[in-house]
Amino acid sequence: MNTRITAILLLLSLFSFKPSQELMVSGTVYNQEDQQAIAGVLVLIEGTNIRALTDSKGRYKIKRSPQAQFLIFSKSGFESLRMPIGTKEHIDVRLSPSLALDEIVVAEHAHVKKRAVRTLLAASPGLQGRHAFLFNHPSSTEDYQKITENGFLNPKKEPLSTFAVDVDGASYSNVRRFIHMGQLPPKDAVRLEEMINYFQYDLSGPRDNEPVAIHTELSQAPWNPQHRLLRIALKAKAIEVPKLPAANFVFLIDVSGSMDGPNRLPLVKASLKMLVDQLRAEDHVALVTYAGTAQIKLESISGAEKTRIKNAIDELEAGGSTAGEAGLKMAYRLAKEHFKKAGNNRIILASDGDFNVGPSSNEEMESLIEKAQQSGVSLSVFGFGMGNLKDSKMELLANKGHGNYAYIDNIMEAKKSMINEFGASFFTIAKDVKMQVEFNPGTVRAYRLLGYENRLLEQEDFNNDQKLGGDMGTGHTVTAFYEIVPYGTEEPYVGSVDPLKYQSEKVEKSTNISNELATVKFRYKEPTEAKSKMKQVSILDKPLSLTKTSDDFRFASAIAELGMLLRNSNFKQEADYDALIKRAKSAKGTDTEGYRAEFIQLAESAKILAKNGD
Repeated sequence: MNTRITAILLLLSLFSFKPSQELMVSGTVYNQEDQQAIAGVLVLIEGTNIRALTDSKGRYKIKRSPQAQFLIFSKSGFESLRMPIGTKEHIDVRLSPSLALDEIVVAEHAHVKKRAVRTLLAASPGLQGRHAFLFNHPSSTEDYQKITENGFLNPKKEPLSTFAVDVDGASYSNVRRFIHMGQLPPKDAVRLEEMINYFQYDLSGPRDNEPVAIHTELSQAPWNPQHRLLRIALKAKAIEVPKLPAANFVFLIDVSGSMDGPNRLPLVKASLKMLVDQLRAEDHVALVTYAGTAQIKLESISGAEKTRIKNAIDELEAGGSTAGEAGLKMAYRLAKEHFKKAGNNRIILASDGDFNVGPSSNEEMESLIEKAQQSGVSLSVFGFGMGNLKDSKMELLANKGHGNYAYIDNIMEAKKSMINEFGASFFTIAKDVKMQVEFNPGTVRAYRLLGYENRLLEQEDFNNDQKLGGDMGTGHTVTAFYEIVPYGTEEPYVGSVDPLKYQSEKVEKSTNISNELATVKFRYKEPTEAKSKMKQVSILDKPLSLTKTSDDFRFASAIAELGMLLRNSNFKQEADYDALIKRAKSAKGTDTEGYRAEFIQLAESAKILAKNGD
């Protein structure tokens, strides 16, 4: 009998054993001064991209590998903490409030309730003196371009939708920064196209030596199943780093007083040194700095001289006013002096965009860059800092300068831009890429482009090679979504007008190509060419069920849905945090770098903040 019982117990233990069971660490984060739980604390496994955020009760739970040694706890307004893990499964920590000026500055338009200010002041008596004045300011000096959201259009009146592609990801990392600080972002900081295009997608590259391939996918809109959702995606040709053209880089570094602080110039230095490690002997780098005046810190030298370049970067110190225009002019002049005819000529600007000496308005900067970009020198922009970030100026500079714009809020984001996406960030494979979609009024009652409000073009601009488009780097992907109201669907978003007296508006479905929804055309130029090429593809009105779409479609649609909720969009309809989080989890895929897992955590944190009214 005992033998039988023993055998049964052994069998049960074998069935209950899970060799692949995940190792987890959990705990609660408290304020050292008042012992209250802290929401929105970033918890990171050191040396990885595995991260979690504490919930409204300060609790966290994070997966770890057996090799993980330290947890990093960080939140704006508090000193970061590094804790050994050992064999512990539960770790509670206490963070000390920080008095660093740049950690406390509150971003413009972000809603900081008086009770939150009082709580912070009460919790940190040291703030009540020399730092309390910060909370008397009506806002910080962050600046975002106002976005007038795209509405639904009638294809009988406006059959063409035209825009320049956008590969920037700055909006996503900036939105993440706000949420990590425990507050929802200002609505104009949320650019849907940049949220979506922050991520790379699994798309096949072009064939026959073409630089760009096009992909489409059609399903129902998750936030309104009566509507269609059309995804149009481009994939640029990937080129291995050794085969990339030689680079002529000019690092243009803002060393003014506004760049003083741990998340500004020190992060710039660390980021650029990562980039230097990627350079080859055939690449050349010069270093220009600007504060009250501009100066050449390092003449153009080979990328093989890494120690010399890094030493020049290490010597940078912040102080003084910001002569941005002078710095840009000097950088362009230096880039043209060392111009590589068949190479990659590019200025890499690192700044918060806070120009205050000489011409500095967005209009003046646009005029300067439009003239300079004709030289064949591109401008990539990397934004740093918080509280005084001039996002509108940084985005404008990159758009007009044939470059990309990224916002660097931490060292992991720097790694993504400088190492993981080195080719995509700095080597153009196709320039002036534009898209034009013609909708069939026989199958489409109305359509709406999600995002790209700052990149819209007139319909005639599509064929005009003098009008700028967007640039795509090697391996880059671009996604655009259209929400479509099918023909015959009653829709409150689609208005009506009285019938016209002098012409007929009637469209008979039988007179159109009835099985087509739209035709997509895109133009691009080779990096050294002035004349564009055009490709096109027709899309049949045959939507897949949402469950049959690709992981990329479902995941990207979840990002778009979160963006609409964060913007409190007039077109969010039945958008829902729980639904988008569930969809993103089911579509996470391989996620080697952990970026998709981070998005899911970000959406969960945004849900908490929205529920609490922050």
